[in-house]
Amino acid sequence: MNEHVALITGGAKGIGRAIALDLAARGWKIAFCYRTSETEAQTTASAVADRGGTAMPIRCDVSDPLAAKRMAAQVEETWGRIDVLINGAGPYHRVNLFEETVEGWHDMFNGNLHPIFYLAQAVAPGMKARRSGRIINFSMANADQMTAQPDVTAHYIAKAGVLILTRTLAKLLAPHGITVNAISPGFIDSGSAPPAELAAVVKRIPAGYIGTVDDTVAAVRYLLSDEARYVNGANIQISGGWGI
Repeated sequence: MNEHVALITGGAKGIGRAIALDLAARGWKIAFCYRTSETEAQTTASAVADRGGTAMPIRCDVSDPLAAKRMAAQVEETWGRIDVLINGAGPYHRVNLFEETVEGWHDMFNGNLHPIFYLAQAVAPGMKARRSGRIINFSMANADQMTAQPDVTAHYIAKAGVLILTRTLAKLLAPHGITVNAISPGFIDSGSAPPAELAAVVKRIPAGYIGTVDDTVAAVRYLLSDEARYVNGANIQISGGWGI
């Protein structure tokens, strides 16, 4: 990877922001999208520049297929390539299945699963032409268990779908020098959950503590490294043993 260009969805805050800052420290060009977090996006862009990277914050609703593809085209037109796609956007809400609305149900698939399909189609041609590329998709630590989830049903099904889509993309793109893998976090202190909620779940985590964004960044760093060139279609759980 010569130019080191990454596109990160959900990169304005949380895990996505931590990944962007890690890549920035190595001089990467980083495009990241956000929907409403404009203040956080500008703060992240400044932090990327401070660490030696180049930032391109883009307001984009990746649940819109045309918007997602326009975003990818904008990055390629500006920087000439996309070496890495990290699908980090993953909205969720808690509501009992029988109280869920049709709109809420569709939102979970539109936000968590469908954008991976849209953006894979958008970035694959360039990656194929260069015969190199990395795609990392975010699922959740127990999505492969297929257990009942009364309060996060649609989100859970979408995250299980992410794993199937990851493996399918890995099989299709491996002949072109492209790897596609998933990372499945458990409880991570990324700023999205109240401290009281995290403290309440510690007893359910075999490792006995909450993970940090650095734990997730380390997995991303590995999957982007030459050491992971033969790792394809994998699902790395970052959960301290929760969800297995």
